[in-house]
Amino acid sequence: MVFRLIIVLFFFSVGVFSQEKFIQHKISKGENLTIIAKKYGLKAKDIQDANPSAPKVLKLNSILLIPNKNQKDVVENTGNNTPGFHEVLAKETLWGISKKYNVSVDDLKKANPLLETEGLKIGQQISIPSLSSNDLKTVAENEKTVISTDVEVYREVLPKETKYGISKEYGITVAELERQNPAIKGQTPAGFLLKIRIPKEKADAIEALKANQQLKDIPAITSSEQIAENKPEIKTDSTYVRAGNHSDLVNQLISNATQNIGTRYRSGGTTKAGFDCSGLMICTFNNFDIKLPRSSIEQSRIGTKVSSDEAQKGDLIFFRTNGRRQINHVGMVVEVADGEIKFVHSSTHGGVMISSTKEPYYERTFTQVNRVLQ
Repeated sequence: MVFRLIIVLFFFSVGVFSQEKFIQHKISKGENLTIIAKKYGLKAKDIQDANPSAPKVLKLNSILLIPNKNQKDVVENTGNNTPGFHEVLAKETLWGISKKYNVSVDDLKKANPLLETEGLKIGQQISIPSLSSNDLKTVAENEKTVISTDVEVYREVLPKETKYGISKEYGITVAELERQNPAIKGQTPAGFLLKIRIPKEKADAIEALKANQQLKDIPAITSSEQIAENKPEIKTDSTYVRAGNHSDLVNQLISNATQNIGTRYRSGGTTKAGFDCSGLMICTFNNFDIKLPRSSIEQSRIGTKVSSDEAQKGDLIFFRTNGRRQINHVGMVVEVADGEIKFVHSSTHGGVMISSTKEPYYERTFTQVNRVLQ
């Protein structure tokens, strides 16, 4: 009798586990919603809906809830961390494959020596090295997550305020602010009442901060000059853009640009219907109230030229492709490591993608790096 009871409880527990609606995913370096969604065979919106309080710029080692279609999907997705093979698809890059399986490009090359000389070929089967036991332990130790309750707050737009400044105040991106308030996608008129959904903890902290500021009566901080210094506005001139909290802005720019991965190339395009290389840069920076010139050659004339060894995330990187004598291609740096620069761009043959200066074509046509954010 006791034995039968144990068997019944075992099958009951297995049935409950298989009906879990979500699985947990730990954010790795270089991942964004688009990459994670492709890994689990989902749309980025599915993950956003499952994590309404998650920030647009994902934090390293934080946990996301991933909708669990069925137990088979869970097994397939976790199977990426075990030894196996991957069939190369059209437009795939080594960097993209390495992120999909949570391994480095160097590890892939070591497991597949022919990649050094022959590169990737569509339909090719490449060996995927396994994760170390330490990596698996780290994932297991990050199983817990806390889901915040969101609340709606209202905010009146003041004269000369920017969407970027307001989004920074509430800890969200410009894209998220526009998604919650579609009417401000063009301009943000003074006096407009914004409706912003944020975690309750964040709303309480903002209210407490405002209350403390109202209690203070220090003349030194009431001058227009000091208010302008503390306000997170973006000021531009003919050479570069000055922005407060530089690191966070760069991360948001990269997140915004990489969300377009897979969008087709379109000559003269500046929208999600299709981008050319400079159009992708214009659209990305414009989302943060930063205006760039229209063409890649014009964009190469703004900011400060730096050496490739000094390149940083958020810099613009330029090329002379197809034997041209002048610059005709631009991308944005998303990662720099060991002399390799990875950049997001809109390629004529593959649309929006991430490429590397280690690829022979871009190593040969590389021209310069410009820093446009100071």
